[in-house]
Amino acid sequence: MGTLDGRAAIVTGGGSGIGRAMALGLAGEGASVAVTDLDGARAHAVAEEIEADGGTAFGLAVDVTHTEAVDNMVRECVERFGSADILINNAGHVEVGNVADMTDEQWDGVVAVNLRGTFVCSRAAAREMLKRGWGRVVNVASGRGVASSPGLAVYGATKAAIINFTRSFAQEVAPRGITVNAIGPGPTDTPFWRRGRTQDQIDEAIASGRVGQPDDFVPLVLFLCSEAGAQHTGMMLNRELFTSQP
Repeated sequence: MGTLDGRAAIVTGGGSGIGRAMALGLAGEGASVAVTDLDGARAHAVAEEIEADGGTAFGLAVDVTHTEAVDNMVRECVERFGSADILINNAGHVEVGNVADMTDEQWDGVVAVNLRGTFVCSRAAAREMLKRGWGRVVNVASGRGVASSPGLAVYGATKAAIINFTRSFAQEVAPRGITVNAIGPGPTDTPFWRRGRTQDQIDEAIASGRVGQPDDFVPLVLFLCSEAGAQHTGMMLNRELFTSQP
């Protein structure tokens, strides 16, 4: 018996890194999992991992910036599993660069995925959760949303907005049995984090002990998504605030 038996979860950006770890962790506690990712092949691969281990899952290519695609994601989860109880807003995008050098397209791209994507997915999932009077939303924010860093203005701005969004959204839905929390994993050894770094930089960062692993936050997220986490909402939980990396 798992703590999430009978629940259905959606994990965005679930094809690799933290998202993959969350999807596997949720499935391990008995949840049926919709693994979604911009890269459909990666989403399907993680779903196949879950099913090979005896779990229930399906993979789906989803662009979280598109309302129609997100609405379809939630609809398919409900059609296959009977509900959409848990949402992990993990899909993210980063652009590194000084404000004076950043293009409109770079800025808008980060805002679209990180902030709009979190909103669109939350809205679609909340509409299903409100029908049932139960739900769990976990937003992947960042310590960069609390502690600023040069070169990460747009990334940090979106993550700060997600933290505020989390707290407001949590207050709106708390009376209806839905919790909303945010986590800030800090530097984590994922393809997202490795992008743009040399192997020497990666090795040095990992050796310093300041870089986490994708599954570090899984036990906490499983707690927040369970019945035991019902009284915990509107929180931002950080691994590390004061680092210089997203």
